[in-house]
Amino acid sequence: MTKPIVRKLRCAVYTRKSSEEGLEQEFNSLHAQREACEAYIASQRSEGWVLVRDQYDDGGISGGTLVRPGLKRLLADVEDGLVDVVVVYKIDRLSRSLMDFSKLVEVFDRNGVTFVSVTQSFNTTTSMGRLTLNILLSFAQFEREVTAERIRDKVRASRMKGMWMGGVPPLGYEVRDRKLIIKEADAANIRWIFARFIEIGSGTELARELAARGIQTSRGNRIDKKYLYRLLNNRAYIGEAVHKGDSYPGEHDGIIDRAVWDKVHAILKESPRKRAAHTRADTPALLKGLLYGPDGAAFSPTHTRKGGKLYRYYVSQTVLKHGAGSCPVGRVPAGEIEAAVIDQLRAVFRQPEIVAGTWKAAGAQDSEITEADTREALTCLDPLWDELFPAEQARIVALVVERVAIGTDGLNVRLRMDGLTGLAQEMMADLGTAA
Repeated sequence: MTKPIVRKLRCAVYTRKSSEEGLEQEFNSLHAQREACEAYIASQRSEGWVLVRDQYDDGGISGGTLVRPGLKRLLADVEDGLVDVVVVYKIDRLSRSLMDFSKLVEVFDRNGVTFVSVTQSFNTTTSMGRLTLNILLSFAQFEREVTAERIRDKVRASRMKGMWMGGVPPLGYEVRDRKLIIKEADAANIRWIFARFIEIGSGTELARELAARGIQTSRGNRIDKKYLYRLLNNRAYIGEAVHKGDSYPGEHDGIIDRAVWDKVHAILKESPRKRAAHTRADTPALLKGLLYGPDGAAFSPTHTRKGGKLYRYYVSQTVLKHGAGSCPVGRVPAGEIEAAVIDQLRAVFRQPEIVAGTWKAAGAQDSEITEADTREALTCLDPLWDELFPAEQARIVALVVERVAIGTDGLNVRLRMDGLTGLAQEMMADLGTAA
C-alpha cells in the first residue's frame, strides 16, 4: 500500500524582545524563544513541517508597533509565498495590540499562512482558534496598557518630587547621577539672556545679538527666536520641575531669580505691537541721518508732547538756522514720512530688476544662491514688518537706504545695493533656520 504524500509546510520562526538588556549575552531571550520554536517544528516533522533558513528577530523593539525590521522581512516573505506557517513562542511576541494583530492575521489568511503559538497551542484557521486568540490578545493589550499607566504614574510622582526624569538637559545644566547640576559657563549666558531681554524686550534683536556673540545651544546650533522664547519660558531656570503644565519645586538649583523671571514674563504677556508702542519714543528715529530737503539740507528728528501725547517730526536744518519760511519743506510729521518710505521699500522689494540686481550681487559671494531664494528673502519681509521692534526696523532702513530726498512734488528713495544684498542674506539665513 502506497503512503500518502505529505505536503511540506515551510515554517518561519519569529522572535522579539522589548528591551535591549541581555541581548549582548551569548545565549539570550531571542535564542531561547527560537530554540523552543525549532523543537516544536521538529516534533511536527511527520506533518511535513520544515524550518526555513531565514531568521526573523527583533531585539529591543516594543510589541506595540508594527515598524520592526524582522517583522517587515517576515511579512514580505509571506506576501511572496515563501512561508506556510509562522511560529512564535507566545502570541504577544508577534504583537501586543489587538488592532495590529488583526491586520497581521488578515495578511496571513490572504496568503494561506497558518499562525501557531508554541506555549498557547491553537490554529488560526478554526473559529475556536480565533476566539482563543482574541481572548489572549485582549489580555496582552490590557497588560500593555496597565504597564503604560504605571510608567506614567511613576513619571508624574517623580516630577512632583522635583526629580529629573531624563531627556536633553536645558542649556545651562548638565546631568550627574540623574540630577541637574548647574554648568556655570552656560549659566552665565542664561543670566545675560534674561537680563538683556528685560532691557530691549525684543526676541528678534536678542537672537541677532546672541548670533553675534557666538552663543549657541548645547548641541552647537544657532539660537533662533523660537528656541529663545522656549528658553525664556522654561521654569527649570527658577528651580522648578514641570509635568503636564503643573509646576513643582525641583531638586536642582535655579539659575534665575524669581524677580528676574517675573520681569521677563511681564514683558512677554504684552503683544509684540504693544511692546513696540511702549519703546518707540526711546528708539532712534527711523530716518535719522537719511532725510534731506530740496535744498540739500539734512532733516533732524524732534518731538513734542501735548496733553500727554507724543508728536514726532523731522525739521530741516535750514529752518533751525534761518527760521520758518527759509525752506519750501520745513517740517514733516515723522509718522507720515516714515510710512511713505516704508511703502516705497515694500514696493521696491517686489520689483524684478531689484531682485535680479540683488541676486547678482549675492551670487558673487555665494554661487549657490538662486534668484528664487533672493525673491523669497526680500518679499517675506513685507508681512513681518509690523511685528518687528522699532530698533530692528531702524536697523533695516539704515542698512538698505542711502538717502531719502523730500521735495514739494514728493520724495525719492535711493537704495544701497550692498545693504540689500546683506539684508537678503540675513533673511535667507533666517529662512534656512526656520526650515
